[in-house]
Amino acid sequence: MMDNLRAAANHVVLKIILGLIVLSFVLTGVGNYLIGGSGDYAAKVNGQEISRAKLEEAVQNQRARLQQQLGDQFATLAGSDGYMQQLRRESLNNLIDVTLLDQYSKKLGVTVSDDQIKAAILAAPQFQTNGQFDNAKYVQSVQSLGYTPDQFAQLMKQQLVSQQLAQAFGESDFVLPVEIKTLSSLLLQERDVQTATFNTAALAAKQQASDAELQAFYEQNKNRFVSPEEFKISYIEMDAADIQSKVTVSDADVSAYYDQHSSEFGQPERRRYSVIVSKNQADSDAIADELKKGADFAQLAKTKSTDTLSGAKGGDLGWMEPETTLPEFKTANLTTKGQVSGVIKSDLGYFILRLDDVTPAQVKPLNEVRDDIISKLKQEKALDAYYALQQKVSDAATNDNESLTSAEQAAGTKAVHTDWFTEQNIPAAINFKPVTQAISGGSLLGQAGAPGSNSDVITVDGDRAFVIRIDDHKAAGVKPFADVKDQVITLVKQQKAEDQARVDGAKILAALKAGKGDDEMKAAGLSFSNVQKVQRTQQPSDFEQNVYALPQPQKDAVSYGISEDQQGNTVLIKLTAVNPGVLPESDTARFSDEIQKMSSNATFDALLNSLRQEAKIKLGTAAQN
Repeated sequence: MMDNLRAAANHVVLKIILGLIVLSFVLTGVGNYLIGGSGDYAAKVNGQEISRAKLEEAVQNQRARLQQQLGDQFATLAGSDGYMQQLRRESLNNLIDVTLLDQYSKKLGVTVSDDQIKAAILAAPQFQTNGQFDNAKYVQSVQSLGYTPDQFAQLMKQQLVSQQLAQAFGESDFVLPVEIKTLSSLLLQERDVQTATFNTAALAAKQQASDAELQAFYEQNKNRFVSPEEFKISYIEMDAADIQSKVTVSDADVSAYYDQHSSEFGQPERRRYSVIVSKNQADSDAIADELKKGADFAQLAKTKSTDTLSGAKGGDLGWMEPETTLPEFKTANLTTKGQVSGVIKSDLGYFILRLDDVTPAQVKPLNEVRDDIISKLKQEKALDAYYALQQKVSDAATNDNESLTSAEQAAGTKAVHTDWFTEQNIPAAINFKPVTQAISGGSLLGQAGAPGSNSDVITVDGDRAFVIRIDDHKAAGVKPFADVKDQVITLVKQQKAEDQARVDGAKILAALKAGKGDDEMKAAGLSFSNVQKVQRTQQPSDFEQNVYALPQPQKDAVSYGISEDQQGNTVLIKLTAVNPGVLPESDTARFSDEIQKMSSNATFDALLNSLRQEAKIKLGTAAQN
């Protein structure tokens, strides 16, 4: 068991199929299990065919998931043939693994009932609203991923079978207390070390570099001296918010708007009705007779109305505005409170209405809504002026494509001229994706040194727009040797110093191991530091790895080693003590659970690998394509 555990120490939990189980309600590209195959299949697993259609849908689902996660970054990845081929291979491997597990589960008699599938779907939190299953959300979620409910249920069945297999194998593993103690002692181990670091900067200052060495380094490392593409541009900015601050609205404008849109500033007439609903004319006539004899309308509604909802409230339907009032209610033409209609025939049954109350239409006075109207009119006028300005500037920039002079006159402002910039330091004022795409797209650059052209109007968020022109351009390329010579000198000397430090370090290390290193250390101006504690981290540095690679020192002895720090300096290491780790009692149960999971993962992966090795897997032309 410990061998499997060590092999899984850095393992990603069930990297293929268990990823589907953990995300059992989030479809991540497994594909549609109900689509039939054709002769052009993707693979055959022990004779069972995985169709081209199934593979293509798995790939498309995986693409959709990645696009949702990565956004615009996915477009760059999708443009790489190598990346898309890898995505296709991973999708097919997932389908093969699921097929193998499905076949193995049938061999063992592991099954999932329809009730289990239903229970899993009902319990999925992403299909719930306020803790309750939401069928509309479920159907929408499934359909958005390209599945029918039946197809999704079939997928759920495959995943639940795989989950049962994983649990079965996980429960077969166990970890002994002595193994927990041993493993925690190793993982939490602490080592006492002393270090002596070579001063690479001081060594570099003493180095010499010939012209031939400098030139050779430059030729071999030209990719380190690449200058990025650079631009200088001019631009005219149009901002609706800026225009709005200059717009004025007259009192006449405000009054006219108020008169023309009075419905926006008040509440229309509202009426409150009660109703008694009957199934036929005879029942309704009988109720009408009772009302004429003085029977209580509310009591009759409670006892005889077929509309139980309103009947429970004595027939009360609440307040209604004209838009929500049925035509039959309007044609009843009730005008006074308490007035009762005759029998009204409708597609919904037979009604008897009573008008309970009327609230006349109300309109807020102009002085209460004046500020709102002014703000609205300013916004409308600003947008009209903004779009008109866009058109005017666009026409000017198109008609005079040799400069922005005409566009400046149309805009009533001078163009802004930038200094040199690259894609990594775009000026904040123009750092909008549509603008940067236009700059780097190449369409605005002239050919063979000829002047470029003006852009069309480029709209960005916040009701802003730009017209731009590239004034000057420097293509990306390798910087001349003369421009980077000082940088090359520094790099060559640094490299020589690091090489010398490694050679000197190895020499001193050999002497230390032989018990004769004191004189060598003194000659190099080195001495060991005070003791420092080194512990394992989740992502150990080269230094930590080298410390833990050293053999444990014998009694009254030390172990020596060599490494580099994060700055690239050579470091001699003296290991003086190894202190076993102690796991706090409060963490023992949690640590044991984690080790159990790792062991189960390793066992399940071993099963999957075994199934693959024993299976007859034949790839079809769909996979090869």
